[in-house]
Amino acid sequence: MTTDLRVLRNAEWDVWSDALSAAFGERPSPEELALRRELTEVERSLGVWDGRRCVGTAGAISFGLTVPGGAEVPAAGVTMVSVQPTHRRRGVLRSMMRRQLADVRERGEPLAVLTASEPAIYGRFGYGASAQDMRLTVDTVRLPAPELPGVDGVRLRLVDPVTALADCERVYAELVPARPGMLTRPPGWEKVTVLDVPGKQPGAGELQCVLAEVDGEVRGYTRYALKPQWDDAGPCGTVLVRHVEALEPVVYAALWRHLFGIDLSSSVSVATRPVDDALLHLVPDQRRCGIGLRESLFVRPVELGAALAARTYRTPVDVVLEVADPFCPWNEGRWRLSGDEKGASCARTADAADLALSVRELGSAYLGGFTLSSLAAAGRVRELRPGALAAASVAFGSDVAPWLPYGF
Repeated sequence: MTTDLRVLRNAEWDVWSDALSAAFGERPSPEELALRRELTEVERSLGVWDGRRCVGTAGAISFGLTVPGGAEVPAAGVTMVSVQPTHRRRGVLRSMMRRQLADVRERGEPLAVLTASEPAIYGRFGYGASAQDMRLTVDTVRLPAPELPGVDGVRLRLVDPVTALADCERVYAELVPARPGMLTRPPGWEKVTVLDVPGKQPGAGELQCVLAEVDGEVRGYTRYALKPQWDDAGPCGTVLVRHVEALEPVVYAALWRHLFGIDLSSSVSVATRPVDDALLHLVPDQRRCGIGLRESLFVRPVELGAALAARTYRTPVDVVLEVADPFCPWNEGRWRLSGDEKGASCARTADAADLALSVRELGSAYLGGFTLSSLAAAGRVRELRPGALAAASVAFGSDVAPWLPYGF
């Protein structure tokens, strides 16, 4: 098979996009296609061509990723990856991943991140599951609405989601530095949060937006749609929550109280919240919250030294890591990581190793969502110096669970 891997040309976008849609079995609406075109960074997109046919696609978005300590680190958001079923197991994906990571390194981005339709694919390219989504289906009949002192002082206002976008973005931007895994997104990406395509949520109504104000200032928001349903006992609809964010606990409680009390509903369903979400402590019975977990954000250190030096560490750490990375061999070898809550350095060393692991495990531990100790229990980290594992595992932790609030 002779194929041509190259950077996407503007004139090829329609064919490239059609190949992507076909691989995922999708039929995007005109609104979705227009937004996809607007957000595609063509110069960061790859296509594999067999003659005039596009048989592989991959893209990257220029994000900033919040890491433990609050720093924003440049990260390539890997997206729009597909291979046509006629060209599977022929090295098409491997060639795109190799080219893409080389390009990311050349751009000076220490990290690549992605959300995976099929997570098992990406481990062999060095991506490790680094954060989790918590899914909730809350029984609002059996659970009382959240209450905190002062909730009655929060003013709620129903507004058009598009008109309110700027106010919501200001709240989002203030939240980004406080939680690892959140992304500073390029202009235009905020439109994804309010894209409301008919039929995307079968049976649901239009997207609604409620702003929460304190003393005239917007301090939180929620976006949701009502999916009505009836049985012999009456209405039992579901409130499908897309986003709910707030800058203070009392505002967060007020927004959830609103969601619990929407007419014609008996449950609230939210697809993604952080695993340490405050809602679990605003209700008296977590068993009525229908909790489910799954991995969400995958992290891949591209420039290992720069990536590990870009975050801070919960406790002082001085450890030599023996790192395996056959897919990006420039990362292989021994690295001394020294750091604390103020900063860190990471450089090559000839000293004896304390821990042995692959770059994939470092990706999983990078945001503090998974511990090195738990990875060691699965046989994926080896302790070479007694005591090194426990110390490094604590140091890599984060007080706040990492979370990615939206896909890309």
